[in-house]
Amino acid sequence: MTDTTTIAAALAPLGLSLRPFAAADMQFLYRVYAETRTEELAITGWNEAQQQAFLAMQFEAQHRYYQQNYADAAFQIIALAGQPIGRLYLVRLPVELRVIDIALLAAYRGRGLGSAILTAILDAGRGLGLPVRIHVERFNPARRLYTRLGFRQIDDTGIYYLMEWAPDAR
Repeated sequence: MTDTTTIAAALAPLGLSLRPFAAADMQFLYRVYAETRTEELAITGWNEAQQQAFLAMQFEAQHRYYQQNYADAAFQIIALAGQPIGRLYLVRLPVELRVIDIALLAAYRGRGLGSAILTAILDAGRGLGLPVRIHVERFNPARRLYTRLGFRQIDDTGIYYLMEWAPDAR
């Protein structure tokens, strides 16, 4: 199991905490997922029922994929002052620390929280002597944040960029 203790300790002074997700969190996790797809769905022309059906199907598929393919990952709820505000899925692999997914509710984006969380992850990577890698969609605005934090694009799958931060890069 991937240990997030050092990351959580670094976030505590900011009022942020991490905890493993539980079955009771599924509705919240769906909400986080849905909020990450708002702009994309706005241009589909689908009605609300079609959008909700699509989101439910995609969320379930993504959740199942992550659970099946990252058995050793830490699937965490990000909380601010005890209130859930996002999710962090992280796995330590032999050659890297992989951010499988990080997402905050829209109301908490642009407030420096994502930067703080990622900086704590980078510090953990540095402590382990491992690079930190993350996939990001080509047009995801978070890509600018990753670049600002020192991530560099190392692969392009057409839809996603694989970005890497190296411990000696900072």
